[in-house]
Amino acid sequence: MEAALIRPLADEDWDQAMALIWRVFLRCNAADYEQEGIESFLNFISDEHLRLFCKLEEFEMVGAYLGQRLIGACLLRQNSHISLLFVDTYYHKQGIGRQLVGYIVMRVRQSGGSSLTVNATPYALDFYHRLGFTDTDSEQYKEGIRFVPMVLSLKD
Repeated sequence: MEAALIRPLADEDWDQAMALIWRVFLRCNAADYEQEGIESFLNFISDEHLRLFCKLEEFEMVGAYLGQRLIGACLLRQNSHISLLFVDTYYHKQGIGRQLVGYIVMRVRQSGGSSLTVNATPYALDFYHRLGFTDTDSEQYKEGIRFVPMVLSLKD
């Protein structure tokens, strides 16, 4: 498969990105959560403040594109925390998630950051471990969401 183009998400792709994220969450993550967690996740991705923070450049949303087709998305918060890394299930295990994280790592390094954190869902734990992230604590539970806090050191 050809490499995806990773770039800042176009504003007109926002709704498509949120739909992709929701679709993949339902297919891959929802089974690990109770109703509270599913509703909490939907509220997070539906909140207009999330879009506003991206417009104000507090957060950065990037997309993975094959041609004009959006196949993945990732949100970088406070230039140090990955949030909402989702890839269309058809493209799982084809390196798209790795490309998204690689782009985020480049952005963090460009701004002088020395580490990257993520709260990995049970579904994504192995993926992040393969990329070199290490657990910083045991599994947590907040607002119905299960996750393991992780960090990737970017020091050379």
